[in-house]
Amino acid sequence: MRLEGILDEQNFQVMKYLVLFITLIFPICAGAQSLQLHYDLRHTVDPSRNSKNFPTLYFEYFKTPDSGKSFIKFGSFLFKSEADLTGTNDNIGKYYMQVSQDFRFWQPKIFLSLQYSGGLGVTNPAQYSYYIANTYDAGISYPFRWGSAYMSSVLDFKYVAYNKPSRDFLYTLYFYKGLWNYKAEFQGDFSLWTENRDHGDAATEGMTGKRFFFFAEPQFWYNISKKFSAGTKLNLYYHVNISDDVLQAYPTIGLRLKL
Repeated sequence: MRLEGILDEQNFQVMKYLVLFITLIFPICAGAQSLQLHYDLRHTVDPSRNSKNFPTLYFEYFKTPDSGKSFIKFGSFLFKSEADLTGTNDNIGKYYMQVSQDFRFWQPKIFLSLQYSGGLGVTNPAQYSYYIANTYDAGISYPFRWGSAYMSSVLDFKYVAYNKPSRDFLYTLYFYKGLWNYKAEFQGDFSLWTENRDHGDAATEGMTGKRFFFFAEPQFWYNISKKFSAGTKLNLYYHVNISDDVLQAYPTIGLRLKL
């Protein structure tokens, strides 16, 4: 049993470095970039669980699938980062990043998908600061159109590097639709997954079984010009921020600059 455990851990070490290598080293061609500034209204909506509203900075880079004839056919590439200005004097209190790359070696447009995500949070008092555990995903994605909307369905095997790692499945649906001849845009994603309750730390010691998670971030943007937009995002959380069986819905007001 001990040898099997060692081999299992070694396999996941190989997997996570492979994920990082492919997502970060594969070339990035022409794509779309955006810088977003949001004001999160979660204290206004739910003051008992949130001490204040705060600004958030987002940066997103997205590359659409490549239909070329090369041996390696690159699919969607996504890099996004989030900095929540929740600290004292509006310093950064939380940072999160995600990078993913799809690719295929065959004609059918079903892609292999690799993803890495992670981050950290700073609290006051500082001793309660935390890591957002490194997460490595590998699976398949299928981009498609539904009417005039662009969609991508992704099913991944997910490895979360807690002290006691969690191995689960993650499903994500990405969507985008232009409205009124692209004067406005509706886009976003939602994700469903499970994780072990026991993370191998003092706070979760003795817990058993899995916990279900849900996260979504639908966005609506009105394009004032080719580069400048105003809009809103609705952040939806279930078990992401708290362990209570409560769906949290926190709207924002935002500005977006296409770079």
